[in-house]
Amino acid sequence: MQRRFSDYLFISLKGIAMGAADAVPGVSGGTIAFISGIYEELITTISGVNLDLLKTFRKSGFSAFWSQLNGNFLLALLTGIIISFVSFMRLAKFLIEHHPILIWSFFFGLIVASIFFVGKQIKTWNLGTIVALIIGSLAAFYITTLPSMANNDSSIFLFFAGAVAICAMILPGISGSFILVILGAYKTLSDALHAFDFKKIAIFAVGAVIGLLSFSRVLKWLFNHYKNTTLAVLTGFIFGSLNKIWPWKETLTVLEKSTGNTAPIQNVTDFGTLEVYQGQINDFETFKMISEKSVWPLHYSEINNGVDPQITWAIGLMIVGFLTIFILEKVGSKTP
Repeated sequence: MQRRFSDYLFISLKGIAMGAADAVPGVSGGTIAFISGIYEELITTISGVNLDLLKTFRKSGFSAFWSQLNGNFLLALLTGIIISFVSFMRLAKFLIEHHPILIWSFFFGLIVASIFFVGKQIKTWNLGTIVALIIGSLAAFYITTLPSMANNDSSIFLFFAGAVAICAMILPGISGSFILVILGAYKTLSDALHAFDFKKIAIFAVGAVIGLLSFSRVLKWLFNHYKNTTLAVLTGFIFGSLNKIWPWKETLTVLEKSTGNTAPIQNVTDFGTLEVYQGQINDFETFKMISEKSVWPLHYSEINNGVDPQITWAIGLMIVGFLTIFILEKVGSKTP
C-alpha cells in the first residue's frame, strides 16, 4: 500500500485520539481505531511481528524488514499514541477529579455513536450474532461492576497488569485504563509516568508487549474465521461499557489509602459521591473509590446535598462526543 506523508500524518492523529482515549478509565483506544478505519490493519500488523522478521532482516536487509513489519504505519501510529497517552493522562486525571460529569458526558456520547458504527460492520444478523452481542454486552457490563483492588507496585504485578491491560486497550469497548483501575495499577502507572520512574515503566511495557503480540494473533484468527460473530461481541463490549461511562454515579464503598481499610461512603462523608466530596475538600489522595453504581441526575443531586448535576452541559457534551465519532468515521473512510 503506497502512502503519502499526509496519510501518515492522519495515522498519527488517529494515534493521538487512541492514546487520549486509552488514558481515560472507561474509554477504549480500540474503539477509536475501529471507527477511524485502521483496526484490522493494526491487528494484522501486530500479529505479524515474529521471528520471520529477523530472518528477513538478515537475508534482505533493513528495507525489506521495515516493509514486512509495516514499519511506517506502526511508527506513525505509536508516535501519536505515546505522545498523547503520556500527556493526556495528566489532563485526564485533572478533568476526572475536577469536572467528572463533563468529561464522562463527552465520552458517553462518543461511545453511543461507536455502537452504531461498529455494529453496522456486521454483514449478517442471525441467532449466533445476536447471542454474541448479548454475551459481549453482559461481559462488559459485569467488568464495569467489579470493585477496584488496592494499589500494588510489585514488579511481577506490574508485568501482569501490562499484559492484561494492553489486551483490553486493543478491544473496542473494553478500556485498558479501566482494567488498570480494577487491578489497582492505574495510580501506580500514572505516578511512575509523572515521576519518570523508568524501571516501573519498563516492566509494565515488557508485559504490555508480550500481551499485545500474543492477543493480536487471537484477534486476527477470529477476524479471519468468525468476523461477523467477533464484530457482534465487540459491539456488545461497547454497549456494556456504557455503565462505566455514565456521568452520574453514587459511590458505595471507599478505601482509605493510609490504613488500607474499606468502608461505606456514609462512614466518610454526607456526600453520596466520592468525587463531589473530594472536590469540596480539594483532597483527591486520601480515599479511593472501590465500588459505585449509576444513578439518574436528579438522584445524584439529592445524595450530594443539592449539587448541580449539570444536565444541560452534560447533554451538550454528549452531542459533541457523538458528532466527534462521525468526524472520525469520515476521516477514516477517506484516508488509507
